[in-house]
Amino acid sequence: MAQKTKTRTITITEESGTFYSLFKRFRGEKEEFDFQGIASLRTIISNEKARILHTIKSKNPQSIYSLAKILGRDFKSVNQDIKLLEKFGFIDLVAEKTGNRERLKPKLAVDSINIIINL
Repeated sequence: MAQKTKTRTITITEESGTFYSLFKRFRGEKEEFDFQGIASLRTIISNEKARILHTIKSKNPQSIYSLAKILGRDFKSVNQDIKLLEKFGFIDLVAEKTGNRERLKPKLAVDSINIIINL
């Protein structure tokens, strides 16, 4: 049985000499997020976010804390990046009980990102 591909689509449109983008999220009903151009898109598609996504895919960390340790980055910074990636549907945070504590395990929610630029 083939695994279903989960794709996020980012559409960037040129209007009057400025790029505008719309981020479509495939969760329940389609929600749309309005970016303020390419600079905002860059905060989502950055090298650090790519490292996070790759590490989640390849190392399967058990928590955000363990992800930060693997990346060699500050927990607070990684947590902020994770929250942003979750907000836009790139990852899901799965709550898991360990003793009396609950930890959030990051899981990839997508396996493909399409960027479309309309001129």
